[in-house]
Amino acid sequence: MRAVGRWYRELQTLILLLLIAGGIGWTVDAIAEALIVVLFFFVFGYLWQLRRVLRWIDHPESEPPEGSGIWGMMLDQMYAIQRHNRDARSRLQHTVDYLRDSFRSLRDGALLIDQKGLIEWSNGSAEYLLGLRYPQDKGQNLLSLVRYPEFSSYIIVGDYAEPLTFSTNDFPVRHLQVEVSSFGIGDRLILVRDVTQLVQIEQTRQDFVGNVSHELRTPLTVISGYVDTLLSQSEMLPPSFIKPLEQMAQQSQRMETLVRDLLWLSKIEATATKKRVREQVDLVALSKEVVDDLSGGYPSRIIEFKCPFQNAKIEGDYREIFSAVSNLLVNALKYSPAGKPVSLSVREMDEGCCIEVCDQGVGIAEEHIPRLTERFYRVDESRSFAGGGTGLGLAIVKHVAVSHEAQLKIESKLGSGSCFSLIFHRTRRDA
Repeated sequence: MRAVGRWYRELQTLILLLLIAGGIGWTVDAIAEALIVVLFFFVFGYLWQLRRVLRWIDHPESEPPEGSGIWGMMLDQMYAIQRHNRDARSRLQHTVDYLRDSFRSLRDGALLIDQKGLIEWSNGSAEYLLGLRYPQDKGQNLLSLVRYPEFSSYIIVGDYAEPLTFSTNDFPVRHLQVEVSSFGIGDRLILVRDVTQLVQIEQTRQDFVGNVSHELRTPLTVISGYVDTLLSQSEMLPPSFIKPLEQMAQQSQRMETLVRDLLWLSKIEATATKKRVREQVDLVALSKEVVDDLSGGYPSRIIEFKCPFQNAKIEGDYREIFSAVSNLLVNALKYSPAGKPVSLSVREMDEGCCIEVCDQGVGIAEEHIPRLTERFYRVDESRSFAGGGTGLGLAIVKHVAVSHEAQLKIESKLGSGSCFSLIFHRTRRDA
């Protein structure tokens, strides 16, 4: 409203000047000439003020020109907007400087690249971890300076859902973990962390478990052999010895199963990051073999096999997939009531082929599901020990799924049974 009021006043002033000029021109018989002179000076004044404003716009750091009337109000508004923008830029720059100082103090490497992969900024840790130098490397292509094949593929592909861990060619070898966050129009923030110590600790743990499990096999075999020999001649033993020997045989068998699972899990973990030779695995034929193999061990149980097609082939390791499916089916048979059928089905999904094992047992509470694939995690201790489980079956299934880039899906409800699904990306399916 203020601007409109100023405009009306400017218009009133112009009309008043024209009336005065018209009156003076009428007295001297030169009305047109008088009006032209007034209009000329009025337009000249506006053009002169416009020139001053344009010069100020070209040099915004200078003081704004003075003006009156509508020009004064307009200049005041422009100056207020300029001052507001300057304050906003100052606050933004302060925030950027604060963030850069924060990233600069990180022990992790941090760098910014644009949509073309050119380096915008990096901190000191990035120099140590990736060999970058800032500001010398500003504007350089990141992949031209950091030449690790796995790192380059990760940046180029652009799938940053999971972090990348890779090994360097340095001596000693370092293991780096990379996480990327995208923002703006193709800009990316890259965080690099040295995880060498964590990788070494994990490798030490795997080696320890594998070595201890391997060393336990011989004494367990000897103990089991002697216990079985004594039980085979039970008629020659005092009756009080029979029950302890049977318990020893049962626990020895359980320990042998645990050692076998630990060794198998260690083998899967040891080869998970290595490039292995894959073969064409027919999931239908493999599932049938698992059903046939376990039907003999559980003659009183009903196993329903469902498959709408003849074969479904993927690339993978036959023994590992067989072990995963076998563990799922064994768990379903152990933890579902007698007389209730257990189903194993192979079916198509949009993602690929799915092997699904379902039971009609007591089900699993929702809070336990995220931890089921942890080693030795038990929902019910008494039930697990009674069933002879080792607590490693689902850990093996998880590692097999990871090594085959498959998805393990668990659906369960208390009192309604459970369904475990392995979803593989198929390479070919023959109808």
